[in-house]
Amino acid sequence: MIRITSLVSNDIVTDNRVHKIAFSLGENGYRVKLVGRKHNCSKKLQHRPYETRRLKLWFNKGPLFYLNLNLRFFFFLLKDRPDIILSNDLDTLPGCWMAARIRKKQLVFDSHELFPEVPELVNRPFIKGIWKAIERFFLPRLNYGFTVSKPIADYYYDNYGVKFELIRNLGRFRYDYEFKGMDKDPDVATIIYQGAVNLGRGLELAIQSMKHLGNARLWIVGDGDVIRRLRQQVMQMGLQDKISFMGRVPLEKLWDFTARADLGLSLEENLGLNYQYALPNKLFDYIQARIPVIVSDLPEMASLVKKYKIGKVLVDRKPGKLADMINSLLKEQSENNGLNSHVELAARELCWEREEEKLILLFKHVRGSVEQGIS
Repeated sequence: MIRITSLVSNDIVTDNRVHKIAFSLGENGYRVKLVGRKHNCSKKLQHRPYETRRLKLWFNKGPLFYLNLNLRFFFFLLKDRPDIILSNDLDTLPGCWMAARIRKKQLVFDSHELFPEVPELVNRPFIKGIWKAIERFFLPRLNYGFTVSKPIADYYYDNYGVKFELIRNLGRFRYDYEFKGMDKDPDVATIIYQGAVNLGRGLELAIQSMKHLGNARLWIVGDGDVIRRLRQQVMQMGLQDKISFMGRVPLEKLWDFTARADLGLSLEENLGLNYQYALPNKLFDYIQARIPVIVSDLPEMASLVKKYKIGKVLVDRKPGKLADMINSLLKEQSENNGLNSHVELAARELCWEREEEKLILLFKHVRGSVEQGIS
């Protein structure tokens, strides 16, 4: 059996993409091991149908963290000796690439985002330049890669001449019976944001909009760099009764929140190419929960929402305008004037069961190279 070791820099508790890919590869005859890192606040992992391993590091942030991470992954892979190494995101690529080269193993790169263009690096040109240099060195040397959106794939081809397969963050198809037993309050609309609580996610705007909404509550499901600031904002605005912070929720529990919501938000700000090109997990989870969405006026998300008519695109980023849009969508949903059928169609077309076919085909080619002894 062909062995694949997939490596990611997070603690794998909430990473939906690496889980879906590991599960799909396992279901298709590969022996998969998913490796992440473990830190002091990491939650216990639930049982998964593939092997998992989390490595402790000496550092948790900054340049020493990334050096420590890649050295740990490098030496782990030298000992583990998989047939295929799957590197998730640029921050794991140096260690994975070096191990693959020394052991003469096949390397596959999954780019979850345009790493040097993340908002945290927008005002840090020196650090951004280092990541660009890493990208510039390694990407032309890859034989196999895939990514989450077409603009990122186009960017890699235009800049490095490397072809990346498009494998989007689509959610697994959910059937009607999976919604039964979900307790929804008919008198209070639940608005959900799920995902990283980081810079540029539009959460300050979402919180401010709640002042203009009557029978509504906002669930923020996730954790991140700005969580403390958002909690202070809620306290200062006196919105504790309308906004709940649910914290980091394991993948196995996330559906309990998504399926009980009435509307989903994805309000990323235009802070660089990474957000412009984004097609986040949460958008497709909302679709599988059959709830309408409000997204930023960023090309990929806006195009998807307009194509399937599953929500609205926020152009005027003011709290009152967002509140009006929320009320309008909730009214459309309750009146069932076509919105619900559009969301249902999107859920049936935009599901992981269709998207994973491209993943399996890609790894079939990689497997062929392994079996032929091509390095």
